[in-house]
Amino acid sequence: LAQIWAELLGVERVGRHDHFFELGGYSLLAVQLLSRASDLGLKFSAADLFHAPVLKELASRVEIDFHRHRPGILPVRATGSQPPLFFVPDGWGYCSYVISLVKEMNIDCPVYALPWPSSDEARSLTLEAIADTVILAIKEIQPQGPYRFAGYSSGGILAYAIAQRLLGLDETVSFMAFIDVALPANLSKISPINVVREAVLERFELLHDECVEVLERFSGQCSIAELLEKAQKIGAIPPDRDLHDDVLMFERIAQFHRALQSYQVPSLPIEIHQFYAADPFLSGLVRLGESSIGPEARSLMRGWDRILSAAAIHAVPVPGNHDTMMGSPENRKVLARMLSRALNSSPTTHAKER
Repeated sequence: LAQIWAELLGVERVGRHDHFFELGGYSLLAVQLLSRASDLGLKFSAADLFHAPVLKELASRVEIDFHRHRPGILPVRATGSQPPLFFVPDGWGYCSYVISLVKEMNIDCPVYALPWPSSDEARSLTLEAIADTVILAIKEIQPQGPYRFAGYSSGGILAYAIAQRLLGLDETVSFMAFIDVALPANLSKISPINVVREAVLERFELLHDECVEVLERFSGQCSIAELLEKAQKIGAIPPDRDLHDDVLMFERIAQFHRALQSYQVPSLPIEIHQFYAADPFLSGLVRLGESSIGPEARSLMRGWDRILSAAAIHAVPVPGNHDTMMGSPENRKVLARMLSRALNSSPTTHAKER
């Protein structure tokens, strides 16, 4: 819903507490919102929008037609003659980028955005256990391979863990797309709690410098809940906002990064397409672990040549940096074109055509 709002209203980012009409929405856009949401299986009425114009409140009223699929799976494209393409959520749980990206792709297959496990399911789990949970959802859609996956950022590492588990079940993984996925050499040195603190602070980067300095000084000696409460006390967060959902979200991110830390990445008999950001400038979130990641974040193969042979890695440059390769419409079109070309040239596609 946030992605649709952003495109209709012409804004860069929409938060869960944003108000459709205060952002510039009006009746005609409301009709377009209903139509586009319906195309994705998100069902609500005009009355729902007018009575609950705040994104979080509207989302709670949505009825979702998942075509008998497991709750949480988003059917981005419902039809196609080729095996489906599954997009794996990244380390922040985001998959909204899939909608805009797939809209630009020239492919003939269903596309699904997979869910993260619930917060309770993800607690203290390994990446392999998270992969097993996601595979249950995958197999409700596609009981047998060959399977095709794409993952952005750290979502690519989860996609790799899913492939590992499927290969262990004697299934076939015929296509794997990494969208700027670095394989850190020393992931264990990147503290999950520091990753999350950086994410919290990045939310407030547009604040007055003094407010940012207060939060930065405070962040090293407190929990995530305490940091958000401090931000609320100094006016960075509205005083009437319930912080419960924010705390759960950031705890979930920390859980995922702890699972990443413990994952021993094996060498698998698969090929990967690495769509890497051509611009060496790194976003704040990627920069956080740069000293531990070292040159992997800037190499064409993003460190995966330590695990796989160079011949198994097809490196494809995409304009922009880690953020703008997906966030910029122009760059995203290039990514969509390159990804479509690779997918349409995959062995599964050729076999079906023959």
